[in-house]
Amino acid sequence: MLFYFIDDATWPSNIPKFCNGSRQSPINIVSQDATLDTNLTAFNFTNYDIKVTFGSGVALSGGGLSGTYDSLQFHLHWGNGSSVPGSEHTVDGKRYPMEFHIVSIKSQYNGNTSLATEDSTGAAALGFFIDVDENTTGEPAAWKTLTSYLSNITLEGQSVTMSEGISLDDLLPGVNRSRYYRYLGSLTTPLCYEIVVWTVFKESVKISKDLIDKFANTVHIGNSTSTPLLTNCYRNVQPAQSVTQSSSSKINFSYGLIVLIVALCMR
Repeated sequence: MLFYFIDDATWPSNIPKFCNGSRQSPINIVSQDATLDTNLTAFNFTNYDIKVTFGSGVALSGGGLSGTYDSLQFHLHWGNGSSVPGSEHTVDGKRYPMEFHIVSIKSQYNGNTSLATEDSTGAAALGFFIDVDENTTGEPAAWKTLTSYLSNITLEGQSVTMSEGISLDDLLPGVNRSRYYRYLGSLTTPLCYEIVVWTVFKESVKISKDLIDKFANTVHIGNSTSTPLLTNCYRNVQPAQSVTQSSSSKINFSYGLIVLIVALCMR
């Protein structure tokens, strides 16, 4: 739940079976220590043109993954507006304002997340850093549309159906998708299962300050407006893991449409 982020330092002692392992996420990626892995090639996306939020049949493969993964959802982590960063991963010690995650599990489990938790590579997560574009307001247009729905999901448990679709491709402008880091890690909220093949893209998505600020200024941690605003909803970095990086092969994304916000700062 959202309250997990209040004191993530207690997780290893309070939930030692799951949150005190040897491959916990997120991590600080030291770029000069990331070794080249020629197996990290292009991803293949299947049925990313459907008009529901990651329904059945949406698949991810390639990119050095061991098989095909079904995409389940996307969500975000943030700090406290554009001036207080809140990405989960960091690179060379730098934390970005936000981080966008797309989460998938192996197709062989047919959406059964319990089975995926028993597999050391049962899940795959794509991580995209969100950075501030100081020269614009209300840009990119897809993010302006996405954030316009925040006023309808200010409280825990609320959801909203969008009147128009948003292309995931449009939510990721300016990112060179052939350049990414790879490591084996975990979920970043309890129960912190160590089952995730992480792909963290090197280049960030640029979003105007006013749109980034909306997340920390709009969403509450509970089911009442009297509860505090949801800020700093990220897990601090964990001990370093072995990180590899992709070659220069081009990754072709064929992202489809999103019509329902299902998760923001949790998984």
